[in-house]
Amino acid sequence: MLLTACGDQTQKGASDQETKGTAVTSAPLADRLPQAIRDKGVIKVGSDIAYAPVEFKDKDGKTVGIDPDLAEAMSKQLGVTFQFENGTFDTLITGLRAKRYDIAMSAMTDTKDRQQGIDSETKKKVGEGVDFVDYFNAGVSIYTKKGADKGIKAWADLCGKKLVVQRGTVSEDLAKAESKKCTDGKKPAIAIEAFDTDQQAQTRLRSGGADAGSSDFPVAAYTVKTSGGGKDFQIVGGQVEAAPYGIAVAKSNTQLRDAIKAAMDAVIANGEYKKVLDKWGVAQGAVTEAKINGGS
Repeated sequence: MLLTACGDQTQKGASDQETKGTAVTSAPLADRLPQAIRDKGVIKVGSDIAYAPVEFKDKDGKTVGIDPDLAEAMSKQLGVTFQFENGTFDTLITGLRAKRYDIAMSAMTDTKDRQQGIDSETKKKVGEGVDFVDYFNAGVSIYTKKGADKGIKAWADLCGKKLVVQRGTVSEDLAKAESKKCTDGKKPAIAIEAFDTDQQAQTRLRSGGADAGSSDFPVAAYTVKTSGGGKDFQIVGGQVEAAPYGIAVAKSNTQLRDAIKAAMDAVIANGEYKKVLDKWGVAQGAVTEAKINGGS
């Protein structure tokens, strides 16, 4: 997902904190962490906990999903707790920059713009940028109400249609780029409506307030499978813009970045990574090793 790293820094649900995992005293990679984090015993994780199946609240209010499960596995390697703190997606990097979080782990696509602190729309520098530890690959999908695709089979079919997306995401940037193609070709623009959360966008589409929605493939697939017992939505067309999800770390915190990479590599090697992806039905996005700043 694409984060512009600008705008309002107020985070909804910032008090909504939940600890995942338990500290492990015999963790093999504990000495890789910065001493300050070892002393605290906690890695604070900024996350938009409304993006099933990557991270979301279950019916009991517990934070669950792909990222929390991978964090739990990494906690065994590092000997610290990963504490997920809820924030709107488009404020996570600003929160990381302000040191409210140690890392951001939230289905965030690793891009050169984010690495360099560049606003993806204006192409102006808005901050220092971040480093990423890449751990998963995902493309972007379009979905519509079931049985009502309105002729939408691909991005080019969205000209003159209304599309709902989550603010600050790759989907929003793709929609803006596609809308320009529409107008350059003398076709009507795409009417883009952006929301704070993907769930809000889904609700808008479900109510008939839009023609289509777009989100990362794992999220779109999960939404199609679960919303209304599978009766609400359908995916149209194939994935586009496949790119790595990355765990964002401040550029000044290279020791933490390298410790996270080592922990993710260990989780991949010991098979826990595969178990997590299989559990959530996203094995097609698996990687064989974690990479630093592998996005383009």
